[in-house]
Amino acid sequence: MAPDRQLKGSADRITIIDTTALQRIRAWAEALQRGSLAQNGIVALSVRRVSDGQCVFGQNEQTSLATASTLKLVSTATALATLGSTYSYTTTLEYDGTIRDSTLQGNLYLRGTGDPSLASGRFAGYPTWVQFLKSVSNSVRQAGIRRISGAVVGDASFYDDMPTPDTWPYGDLGNYYGAGLFGLNINENLYRVAFKTGPVVGVAAPVSRVDPAMPYLALTNHVTTDQPTTGDEVVIYGAPFQNTVVLEGTVPANSTDFIVKGAMPDPAYFIAYALTEQFRRDSIRVAGMPMSYRIGTSPTGVVVAGVGNDVPGNIGAGGASLTSKPLRRTEITRYLSPPMSDLARETNFQSINLYAEALLRSAAQKLTQNPPAIPARSWPASVSAMTGFWQSKGVDLAGFRPRDGSGLSTVGAMTTANLTGILAAMTREVAYPAFYASIPVVGRTGTVKNLAKNTKAAGNIRAKSGTIEGVRAYAGYFTATDGSLMCFSFMINKYAEGKYAALTPQIEKLFTLLVAL
Repeated sequence: MAPDRQLKGSADRITIIDTTALQRIRAWAEALQRGSLAQNGIVALSVRRVSDGQCVFGQNEQTSLATASTLKLVSTATALATLGSTYSYTTTLEYDGTIRDSTLQGNLYLRGTGDPSLASGRFAGYPTWVQFLKSVSNSVRQAGIRRISGAVVGDASFYDDMPTPDTWPYGDLGNYYGAGLFGLNINENLYRVAFKTGPVVGVAAPVSRVDPAMPYLALTNHVTTDQPTTGDEVVIYGAPFQNTVVLEGTVPANSTDFIVKGAMPDPAYFIAYALTEQFRRDSIRVAGMPMSYRIGTSPTGVVVAGVGNDVPGNIGAGGASLTSKPLRRTEITRYLSPPMSDLARETNFQSINLYAEALLRSAAQKLTQNPPAIPARSWPASVSAMTGFWQSKGVDLAGFRPRDGSGLSTVGAMTTANLTGILAAMTREVAYPAFYASIPVVGRTGTVKNLAKNTKAAGNIRAKSGTIEGVRAYAGYFTATDGSLMCFSFMINKYAEGKYAALTPQIEKLFTLLVAL
């Protein structure tokens, strides 16, 4: 006997929903909620038909929950819809003063506009940070400069607030995934700490090198060795603009080059320092100490070499003082980022928090029509702009309360109905094809490449994953058996401690049930 079916749809299209398939999804969701994995937590699921935005299944879909990285779908969708898939960030190499007899009588600046991908080496045809430094040096020489009487300045003044949302956990800030968003970024604002350990468990694990070199960064190392079969259990405690970090935890014994990644406290200063060193290697003399500049630390103007604090790594004025009189700058060259379509794809495929925050802030700037010279947007204001954008598209955002653009904040929340509403609305935007392509394919790519392999879900669901303490979430699109496009959002909060792996078969089961609709 054929299964019962429901007729659902808009006036121009009727979609047949198999109620037996819906009953199987409901039985799965209710069993997961009652079972030992989630009996003390919350399981929420929303499944929505894209053609008319109708919700065809919901469980706790109106409950606000921590999203983890599924929030990145909202940030990337907002950026693509507002800025367009071809948008690129610009970073400018420029100077003040004049060039006379191969000497720059002034300062050299690298001025950013928030590009999170500068010199990451992640994109084909774009440089690594080492290649980028050499490229800048070559551009300076081509401009006829062999000596700089002032300083090299990393200009991060594009943003004037803190580089991280105030709701991010302190224990995340020093680690690579907690890297802040600055007006000027490089190498995804991360550095690598290498450990070389012997065979004895429990002894100190010495640091063998830091890459890239940052001699001004003081490491307090409390890391010890663990069994050779263990992995990275290191937490790096640090914060933006602080040049002392503390390393705690363990790394495997018998490691010749075990790498742990940290977050640069001031990428603009690193750029200035690294460029000064590159110029030295290329026989370009720099009189002043490297420095970083952001609004609120010191005024723009000309460096008076040799005046002020000469301690490397000093945040703000660095190794020189600045006059209060701003000077006109002359552009030498500019560097363009990959297009927004590529940035969004990497954001979702690799779940890069830094990129998600950059895209949120840039989209908010566009939405609020801030002039490029005055881009001051706080995280709350940026979230408000994003919220208003999707409300203007008719999305019900009751319960929508994110606190950042990446989902790293543990206090931010939204409902699964919020997210499927945005996903459905995004299909009506010009940039939707680029957005759809930015979402990993289950069983094939990105952070979901190892899920549901050798099942009917593999290759048939695009899903962004999300994981923070006590949270697992997935959201994206799939095609129903009749060919209609559907979207879904699944979140489980406060599941049983230590049961991350036990949840994986349940999630794979959900995927197979979805594609059977």
